[in-house]
Amino acid sequence: MSDDRCELLCIDFDHAEGLRAALPEPGELAARAEGLRALGDPTRLRIAHALHAGDELCVCDLAWIVGASQGLVSHHLRSLRSAGLVDSRRDGKLVMYRLTRAARALLATISAPAAEVDPA
Repeated sequence: MSDDRCELLCIDFDHAEGLRAALPEPGELAARAEGLRALGDPTRLRIAHALHAGDELCVCDLAWIVGASQGLVSHHLRSLRSAGLVDSRRDGKLVMYRLTRAARALLATISAPAAEVDPA
C-alpha cells in the first residue's frame, strides 16, 4: 500500500466540515492562483518588488531599476494588470504604475522568511 493514503476511511466529520466551510470560494481561489502564476515569472516578481519599494513608478524608472528594456517591462506590466496585481494612471505623458492591495498581500505572503511560515 502507498504511504500517502489512509488504509481506512476515518473522517473526523465535525473538524473536516468546519475546515471545508471555511475555505475561500472557488472563484476567489482561482483569482489567487492567477496572481501567483503572474508573480511566478522572475521579471514580473522583480517588477512587483520594485513597485512595492517605490510605491508608484513609470515604465522608464521600472526598466532602469530591473535592468530590462521598456518594451519588456511594459509587456510584463500588462500581464500583472491582467492578473489584477497592478493599477495604472496617466500623469501627463507618463503612465504611473502601482501595486494593488491584492498584490501587496501576495508579496507579503511569498516574501515571508521560511521560519515564519507554519509548516503545518
